[in-house]
Parts: sequence; C-alpha cells; structure tokens
Amino acid sequence: MQLSTIVKPAAVRAYPQASSKKRLFQDISELAEQIYGQDASQTLDALQERESLGPTGVGNGVALPHARLHGLTSVAGVFVKLDKALDFDAVDRQPVDLVFALLAPKGSGVDHLKALALVSRTLRDPDLRAKLRANSDPATLHAILSSGRGVQAA
Repeated sequence: MQLSTIVKPAAVRAYPQASSKKRLFQDISELAEQIYGQDASQTLDALQERESLGPTGVGNGVALPHARLHGLTSVAGVFVKLDKALDFDAVDRQPVDLVFALLAPKGSGVDHLKALALVSRTLRDPDLRAKLRANSDPATLHAILSSGRGVQAA
C-alpha cells in the first residue's frame, strides 16, 4: 500500500488558515464530496464523532483525523497543509499544520488500520514533514507524500 493509492492529487490542498477545527473538518468534508463523491454532512459528522472520542493530533504538528463511512468502496485520504497552525489538543500540546484525514469504508477493518499505520509512519519522518512545510503547491505536496517509500504496515 502506498500513499499515492490513498490520496488523489486533487485531494491535496494548502490553506492559508482555518478558523477552527470544526471549520477545517467542514472543508475536508466538502473536498471529500467533490473528489470521492462522499456525502459532506455524513463525513463531517463521522470526523467530529471520532474526534469526540479523543483528539487525533499525534504530535510534531501532525493530525490524523479519521472515520469509517458508508458508501466508500476503498480507503481515501485528504491532505491539508495549513499556513497557520491550529490547536488540535495534540499529545505534545503543539499546534497542528499538517492534517491527513483518512476515510475508510464502514467495514474496512484491516485496510483502515494498515492505511492509518502507513500515514502515521510516513508523517513521522522529520525530513518529509520539513519538505511539506516548505511547499504550498498542491501538486508538489502530493509528489512529496507519494515519494515516501511504500511502508509495509503490520
């Protein structure tokens, strides 16, 4: 599994700023609707429901919001780079500027977990994070994400 199979180039965006986590989730949900045909309100509800269970800020300025949704046929991603970091209640208490939202079919089980592990391991790389932060062009951001070696998830 590779990130290039999870996130389409059109699902990679750079935003100058999001006013709140809720607004960011709305933007991600609208993008998921445009790119993957997934109902925006269902996606928003699922992302917020998952976030209410515990924050998805994993540290180092990275958040991995995720949700399982009816209607999807495969795991899909939306990547957003923020110019102005948001508070995400991250484990290291640092604001988040790199957000990879992972959307999976309701019954995806292992594929969802493998994809989550892949994204997590990829964004744990400090050099990759630095390259993402140094660029704002969506095509370049997608190329950086896709250039990471295909990490074998457990």
